[in-house]
Amino acid sequence: QVQLVESGGGLVQPGGSLRLSCAASGVIFSINDMNWYRQASGKERELVASITSLGSTNYADSVKGRFTISRDNAKNTVYLQMNSLKPEDTAVYYCYAYVHSGTGYSRNYWGQGTQVTVSS
Repeated sequence: QVQLVESGGGLVQPGGSLRLSCAASGVIFSINDMNWYRQASGKERELVASITSLGSTNYADSVKGRFTISRDNAKNTVYLQMNSLKPEDTAVYYCYAYVHSGTGYSRNYWGQGTQVTVSS
């Protein structure tokens, strides 16, 4: 089976930084776009950042200039560097990706989520 596992969340003060990681494991031949979503309490899940297999990136307007998405294809891992964090960044962050795997297992996968809390 394929799994996406996030790590790196935690509590940080406004203006601080965190680096999230999401590693895919299992039988993996390739991964298309890799994405970070977030969902704050009582709000809809929203796309934060995405990166293609060749490294092209896109960001939500709310995080442009503060967040950076990157990937290491050799490690099947996507990262989200979050700087100048604001209280409104508080949410559960999820990675999401289409993974090419064995027969019947190639599809979109969600990670379990990691909590990011920005508070003084």
